[in-house]
Amino acid sequence: MSLLASISRNSVLLGLFAAATAAGIAYTWEATETDIERAIRDAEARKLLEIFPPESHNNTLIDDRFTVDASTPLLGLRDTREGYTARVDGKIVGVILPVTAREGYSGDIELLVGVNASGSVAGVRVISHRETPGLGDAVDLRKSPWILDFNTRSLNDPTPANWAVKKDGGVFDQFTGATITPRAVVDATRRALEYAERESQRLFDPLVTPARPSDNSQGDTASE
Repeated sequence: MSLLASISRNSVLLGLFAAATAAGIAYTWEATETDIERAIRDAEARKLLEIFPPESHNNTLIDDRFTVDASTPLLGLRDTREGYTARVDGKIVGVILPVTAREGYSGDIELLVGVNASGSVAGVRVISHRETPGLGDAVDLRKSPWILDFNTRSLNDPTPANWAVKKDGGVFDQFTGATITPRAVVDATRRALEYAERESQRLFDPLVTPARPSDNSQGDTASE
């Protein structure tokens, strides 16, 4: 067999192998894509249910969503995100708002803040951060119960002047060696409450149509 024929034959075989590999990867992705999407959806739904437990509503939170534009005042968002509505027999009992704390020690801290129709905090959860392990990461419930101190708080409890960490004259604890991170989360939570109060009619009155549903809605170590 000539050198040219050998090269041609090997090229064809290599091409066939590459095509077969690509087809195999595509098949594997298609077969697992549904499982991946389901896992992501389930993880997201669990986080929402930490804020509004099943007994607090009877709609499907993960499907009752609305778009929150990046330009929305007070929430500090850098990108368009989604909020969620909790209902009991159609009546809105609370919303979950996306909020960004831009003043974190190591960058943005992404939060979900649940607000009851009464204006009090239903719950706050950190969904992403890059804070220092052992210091600022205590804002994550998996590391510390600190964030539970926001439960039932409102703009009147504490008073506006006391919506701060203790180092700044407020009522919320800071962490040993870390003040910047909790300060950022306290501020972001207060801003979410201010936004909910400002937009209360739009968010909580079903006759006003609180927010436009998103397209994929289905209806129901240094010291800081």
